[in-house]
Amino acid sequence: MDAYDKDSNAPHVPQAAPTSHVSQATHAPHVPPGPDEPEGARPPEATAARSGIAALSFRYQAGAALALAGVAVAVCVHLGMVFLSVAPPNTVTKQHGKAIEDWVYPEFEQNWRLFAPNPLQQNISVQVRAQLRTTGGGAETTGWTDLSALDGEAVDGSLLPSHTRQNELRRAWEFLVATHGGDNRPVGLRGALSEQYMRRIVVMRLREDGMSRDGVMQRVQVRSQTTNVPPPEWSHERVSGKPTYRMLPWWTVTPDEASGGVR
Repeated sequence: MDAYDKDSNAPHVPQAAPTSHVSQATHAPHVPPGPDEPEGARPPEATAARSGIAALSFRYQAGAALALAGVAVAVCVHLGMVFLSVAPPNTVTKQHGKAIEDWVYPEFEQNWRLFAPNPLQQNISVQVRAQLRTTGGGAETTGWTDLSALDGEAVDGSLLPSHTRQNELRRAWEFLVATHGGDNRPVGLRGALSEQYMRRIVVMRLREDGMSRDGVMQRVQVRSQTTNVPPPEWSHERVSGKPTYRMLPWWTVTPDEASGGVR
């Protein structure tokens, strides 16, 4: 018997299938092509790697880009309108104020201000003059002394400017204006207090300026000079450069104030 003959009674063992040396590719699920692409135009692997807007056809991608651009423009316009509605008055709001109000009110109304308080657009100078009793017994009225200009000279160029020179006179004038009516009459007890405070400040400043050497101060009078700040060259706004004045009545100086006993 041949050695290679198999025993007919031995159990039959099936042979394993030959192993292929070529790996089988994993196929991605098939994605149907777009309306503008023929069947089979894109390989399945490329289709599976694209998602979102990139998976759309060029026509739909262009539509999505235009829609996003429109939304971005609308958001920028809305933010600009709201910004102008809360910003201080300027050239743009004066020229297009009606369009801004139509856009913002009433749905997007804001009850706050972007910059509070508004930047001053005027230069206000506090000036004073005095009536003196001279050594010969006569009366003399001095010229106007610009106390704000003197404070500005003391502050300008100083590395450590005095807070008194920066704020005392300015805050005293604001206090007086807030507690007086248009007829320059005090309103309530704070109005009388503001007059006393301002009077003592101007008398002290005149004494520091050497005014007491010319005589004894009997009365003082305060006024404000208001001048508009010129607009920038690129603005079409026109303002008057002529100063306006607010004249307060004469105040009697007490002996203690005149002698420097009250500070």
